[in-house]
Amino acid sequence: MQPVTLTTDRLVLRPLGPQDTDALHAAAQDPDIQRWTTIPSPYLPEHARSFTEQLAPEGWATSSMFTFGIFLPGGTLVGVNSLTMRSLGTAEIGFWTAKEHRGHGYTTEATLTASRWAFTDLAVDRVEWRAEVGNTASLEVARHAGFTLEGTLRSAINNKGVRRDCWVGSLLPSDLGLPSAAPYLPAPGTPSET
Repeated sequence: MQPVTLTTDRLVLRPLGPQDTDALHAAAQDPDIQRWTTIPSPYLPEHARSFTEQLAPEGWATSSMFTFGIFLPGGTLVGVNSLTMRSLGTAEIGFWTAKEHRGHGYTTEATLTASRWAFTDLAVDRVEWRAEVGNTASLEVARHAGFTLEGTLRSAINNKGVRRDCWVGSLLPSDLGLPSAAPYLPAPGTPSET
């Protein structure tokens, strides 16, 4: 797939490139990002370079992972948002926010924008969110974006060689007032698709 740029009133979501390597490296020095995400720790310049020059572009080229840098209109990096295709019609979203840009709703806005794009342009019917149990900042973003918390999965995340429990939630097209690409038959007692 050809990389795309998405915009909101406050943000520009665009594919990362070599020009973003230094900003990505600087933001990823935050201990919270290194603690709660699966990026290498310590996060070295070569990790950022590999991500912006190889991993992120290859994800777009193979339609396996769609990574967006989240930027303010002036070009300041706010964070990163990725949609990884997990199975037919299902993408997993991951995100982090640079420390100085937390608390402004940017990541929630970017998550909704990327999810809406996945529903309308990728024929995704489920965006899944996972975060290690205890990552309350990620949980708050997911809740503000409208994800339904579905439970806790035991030993479901491998973070730096350690298996950890994670929360899991989902966002469906109907949560955003969009149609599904495939029919959905909810279990009895579950809010139905409209």
